[in-house]
Amino acid sequence: MQKERKIFLSESEMPEAWYNIQADLPEPLDPALHPGTLQPIGPQDLAPIFPMELIKQEVSQERWIGIPEEVRDKYLSWRPSPLIRAVELEKALDTPAKIYYKYEGASPVGSHKLNTALAQAYYNKQAGIKRLATETGAGQWGSALSMACSFFGLECMVYMVKVSYQQKPYRRSFMEVFGGSVIPSPSEMTASGRAVLAQHPDSNGSLAIAISEAVEDAAARSDTNYALGSVLNHVLLHQTVIGLEARAQLEKAGDYPDVVVACNGGGSNFGGMAFPFVADRFQGKKVRAVAVEPSACPTLTRGVFAYDFGDLAKLTPIMKMYTLGHEFMPAGIHAGGLRYHGDSPLVSALYHHKHIEARSYNQRECFESAILFARTEGIVPAPESSHAIKGAIDEALAAREEGKSRTILFTLSGNGYLDLAAYDNYLAGKLVDVPCPQSELTEGLQCLPKV
Repeated sequence: MQKERKIFLSESEMPEAWYNIQADLPEPLDPALHPGTLQPIGPQDLAPIFPMELIKQEVSQERWIGIPEEVRDKYLSWRPSPLIRAVELEKALDTPAKIYYKYEGASPVGSHKLNTALAQAYYNKQAGIKRLATETGAGQWGSALSMACSFFGLECMVYMVKVSYQQKPYRRSFMEVFGGSVIPSPSEMTASGRAVLAQHPDSNGSLAIAISEAVEDAAARSDTNYALGSVLNHVLLHQTVIGLEARAQLEKAGDYPDVVVACNGGGSNFGGMAFPFVADRFQGKKVRAVAVEPSACPTLTRGVFAYDFGDLAKLTPIMKMYTLGHEFMPAGIHAGGLRYHGDSPLVSALYHHKHIEARSYNQRECFESAILFARTEGIVPAPESSHAIKGAIDEALAAREEGKSRTILFTLSGNGYLDLAAYDNYLAGKLVDVPCPQSELTEGLQCLPKV
């Protein structure tokens, strides 16, 4: 057992192409709509803020899209990432289950976000763009894009959700090391930000607000494009290196998962791990995929499947997705990367048609699981990743109750070494659960567009 604890692929075995699940969907996606005309958007509608290669990937029906050599070369600084058998965690749980985790926290920025940041910076550089504007919640995406822009010689402007900006000062420092400019959102720099502050001067901010600011910034400058760290099809496409590697690594170990678990906010981490296995499910494999989200922002488990804006100022396309309403303001939980009102249209469609499952947890039980994981496996997880750990532990405990073995695979999407203030709060007993009350969900859904 000890010999197989870490399973690596060689560099030559790393995927040469990303997997596009759009080619295999049993039910086609509903089209994204123009925010002004409510008609299906075309490439010309996205061209002001995205390079054409990413627009093509957004709508592509090709199953495999090659990874550019320049991006693959950058991947090789940490990919293939290790797949690790959680032997000590299994012992602590006294479970017959086998638990594997794919460790994306080994990347230079400490999370999976660099998989798409490098690709997006590359395609924008090829298109002649000089500057990228983006939003970030917990700061992992902003860190990844700042590093990627530095590598490809681009400027980077990051609008960071204010509550995370205050909770996670070293994320800001990390971004600035790589030349990123970091602004707490909502800010006075954009009309979108000023409008929020005029009504709510003490606003904690949200990803919906920060997205509005970044899109407004990008649209105002000809040298600037917008980069998104989750939700959109091309972003999830780039993340499929995670699941493709994990599938190959498990095959090397002579194993295959009964269940795949990943945390889910906008969908990039979940889609990146789960999509290659969902493709197997389409072909008859008996594998479950479980998306885990916070009870404070329960998009899949308590939201509605409807058309909605991706941002507060209604600048983005209207997408069919599970949503809590673009005006929904989630509580300031430490898993800042999971505080998004909507979800990926791809993940949403898979959930709506019952190809995947979803569950939600309170933050204290997730931190409890993270502490157990750290004390058994030796890695401090990011607060977002703690949700996947909690989901995997529940699967392992269910196996113990049933007296049956099962193979569990989850993504450790990031490390928590810049999130230790959150652990301080948990260990001091200051962390509180903030499950979303039904009244806030009802109010948030009043703003849905009439489509």
